[in-house]
Amino acid sequence: MAQPTHIAYVVRDYEKDGKKDSSWSRIGVAFAHKDGSGFDVNLDAVPVSGRVVLRVNDGKKQAGEAV
Repeated sequence: MAQPTHIAYVVRDYEKDGKKDSSWSRIGVAFAHKDGSGFDVNLDAVPVSGRVVLRVNDGKKQAGEAV
């Protein structure tokens, strides 16, 4: 099976102790189309808040992330 070209995360911004931060949770993957004009996105979860961010899959495991 082909490796995903991008990882999908839900990002939620919050404030703690007067400092702004964000929480990133992996929710799926994306595969670039062969013609380069789009993506197939496979989500394991659908967020009800926050924003969905696609990041290039560099093969590195993120902290707390199961691969």
